[in-house]
Amino acid sequence: MNTSDFVVAIPARYASTRLPGKPLSLIGGLPMVLHVARRALAAGAREAWVATDDVRIAEALQGSGVQVAMTSPEHTSGTDRLAECAAHAGWSDDTIVVNVQGDEPFAPADGIACVARTVATSGAGIATLAAPITDVETLLDPNAVKVVRAGSGDALYFSRAPVPWPRDAFAHDRSVMPQGQWLRHIGIYGYRVASLKAFSALSPAYLERTESLEQLRALEAGWRIAVELAPSPFPPGVDTPEDLARAERIYQEMMQSNG
Repeated sequence: MNTSDFVVAIPARYASTRLPGKPLSLIGGLPMVLHVARRALAAGAREAWVATDDVRIAEALQGSGVQVAMTSPEHTSGTDRLAECAAHAGWSDDTIVVNVQGDEPFAPADGIACVARTVATSGAGIATLAAPITDVETLLDPNAVKVVRAGSGDALYFSRAPVPWPRDAFAHDRSVMPQGQWLRHIGIYGYRVASLKAFSALSPAYLERTESLEQLRALEAGWRIAVELAPSPFPPGVDTPEDLARAERIYQEMMQSNG
């Protein structure tokens, strides 16, 4: 089994409430979505595709070597957009595809490759990554999604709540990080294309609607989701103008250190 042959698909919507035109926001003079695609290629992907519904994004990527799939503006999730991209690209059902978010310009190449490798070796329909939580603020933050793993490494549950709930520690003090291990979910996914198509065909169910977490659709349907620890940290994504300014500083620092 070839554990290194994979493709990457990057869903990119032009509309963004907090940062309009986010995929085309410039970092080091280049569109953010191009930085993401270059990270994908650096990870060893044989193809990097951007799935978008906006011609401005397609035009910005002309001549970059990144392929573009124009997808329906009616999609309600990135997964649906990826499934259409897979059909457009003509990938076989056995192809491993990694979904990298278009606002992750510094996604570590080893993390992208790790997700693809986990799909290949785990036999699970979906694979993703997690990282240890080390501070109580993150543990209590509903925007930081937590994941609980079985001994096999498969996901038992994802939640915006602190799971597992440290009953005794939090009964006394919720301002101090309790002893134990908690994992933050990192929103990068790998699939076989057959699993991606099947997942896209599932209807949102109770757990997903309750927590607003798409991956719970798969768990509620009885699917396996393999969860591997990220080999290196994933920097925060870009959602706001402040995040974009921080990303520009990070990029300039990287250029200086490489120069």
